[in-house]
Amino acid sequence: MRMKTSETLDVLIIGAGPAGCSTAALLAEQGHRVLVLEREKFPRYHVGESLIPFTYGPLERLGLIPRMKQSHFTKKFSVQFIGPNGKASQPFYFFNRYDRETVAQSWQILRSEFDQMLMEHARSKGATVLEEMTVTALIKEDGRVAGARGTGKDGVPFEFRASITLDCTGKESFAAVREGWRIRDPYLNKVAVWTYYKGSKRDGGIDEGQTTVAMIPDKGWFWHIPQHDDMVSVGVVAEGKYLTRDGVKDLKAIFHREVGENLWIKDRLSVGNQTGEYYITSEYTHHSKHCYRDGLLLVGDAFCFLDPVFSSGLMLALKSGVLAADAIHEAIVARDFSPARFEGYGRALREGIENMRKLVYAFYAPDFSFKKVIDKYPQMADDITDCLSGDLNKDFSQLWKAIEEFVPLPDNLSVGAPLTKEETQLLPA
Repeated sequence: MRMKTSETLDVLIIGAGPAGCSTAALLAEQGHRVLVLEREKFPRYHVGESLIPFTYGPLERLGLIPRMKQSHFTKKFSVQFIGPNGKASQPFYFFNRYDRETVAQSWQILRSEFDQMLMEHARSKGATVLEEMTVTALIKEDGRVAGARGTGKDGVPFEFRASITLDCTGKESFAAVREGWRIRDPYLNKVAVWTYYKGSKRDGGIDEGQTTVAMIPDKGWFWHIPQHDDMVSVGVVAEGKYLTRDGVKDLKAIFHREVGENLWIKDRLSVGNQTGEYYITSEYTHHSKHCYRDGLLLVGDAFCFLDPVFSSGLMLALKSGVLAADAIHEAIVARDFSPARFEGYGRALREGIENMRKLVYAFYAPDFSFKKVIDKYPQMADDITDCLSGDLNKDFSQLWKAIEEFVPLPDNLSVGAPLTKEETQLLPA
């Protein structure tokens, strides 16, 4: 289906990943004219396969919980941490803190299937999603973003205008890069190398779907994520200089060398077969200086992507989609797209991101462990669980005070607010 380029849409969304499709579904459901432009043809491969407990809220808002419960995605009830010597912690069961029927049960997903489900859901609510449409530029008129242009699979150029355009392009951060908004985190710049195994060892019963974080030297770690069809996603994350030590750059060689650095991972992968490619991504933590300028809103990973150690990416993508949809609906109804309308959106996202960011910084600090904090301050266990589970928009000041007795924590980054009209007027045309 093609839409007439002469028509002005309510909402134009660049990118049909979880952030884009969740926003599209909620806005289309309220009767707004929504177009999503996606560069790829779905289903397509994507990493980021573990849902933390507080993903439940956005999925419930989207009406997708019944579909998730009926799916063949592996159920996830816990997280476990493993030392390099193979010694395992007790699993952290979500139902010890949350209701068993809701937040306490999450899923390990295959992104090609999950993202396809979200795309189909957006279409079912009335959004138009066009695949294999490559956006090449934002349209700017009179100091505001008025839409986007690019080319389709057939090479025919397109141009769409809308009251508001959303950058939901994920880690690529299409608009943030072009606006000069993208900044690196001062510390969180790791490299990940990963692949898949079929038929490797996995736990049974309620522990079958648990996420495992298995440590290696120099604060590196493996993820081990069991999926359906007897597949496991497994990858190593560490500083680039550690992974490429001795001049080794071959991904297969790096991966299998590091397998030997954790006895638990080595045992799990001692049976079964490695399947498919070896992948790499590097220096992926980034933030955007702004969430909005007149006519343009950043959602999901395009706004910020944190280190993946606590699997917060998908939750933040879906949550930002819900927050964006609510803010945009109110703006459309009021016919007011001023930056002030999106201050609350940017503030809520940055609050959650900064809380998770502090926990990630603590995790990577030498000789730090959450067990040390809990041993001294048992009452902090619930706050740590809440933050790890994605309940991020709350007051964690007492937790940070306790952790800072063991390790320094970063100050909040002063980023994420909308670009004001006065600031926009100072930009080059």
